[in-house]
Amino acid sequence: VQLQASGGGLVQAGEYLRLSCAASTRPFTSASVGWFRQAPGKERELVSRIYWGTGSTYYADSVSGRFTISKDNDRNTVYLPMNSLKPDDTAVYYCALKSIPQRDWENWGQGTLVTVSS
Repeated sequence: VQLQASGGGLVQAGEYLRLSCAASTRPFTSASVGWFRQAPGKERELVSRIYWGTGSTYYADSVSGRFTISKDNDRNTVYLPMNSLKPDDTAVYYCALKSIPQRDWENWGQGTLVTVSS
């Protein structure tokens, strides 16, 4: 499965962006798709994740209540609308997929840069 991430950009604090992650084929129902981010000088962190079959979601505390992950089964795409962006959200965002929960993240999209100015 190939993943194509898009939607990054430069915004001011408090503004909105929506990231998209398009998969080349329909993920298995057991698969999950996650959004990670890596800021300069920091480790990569999992921001949000959605299980393809159940739609169950996870959010890091730092984004809970501001980001809402969703999926479009017809488009094989996962979205990450990001509200009330903060300068601390500045990072390169990556989407990734794993076919079953027990595996490591197997497929990665290219990063998309989100820059939030104060």
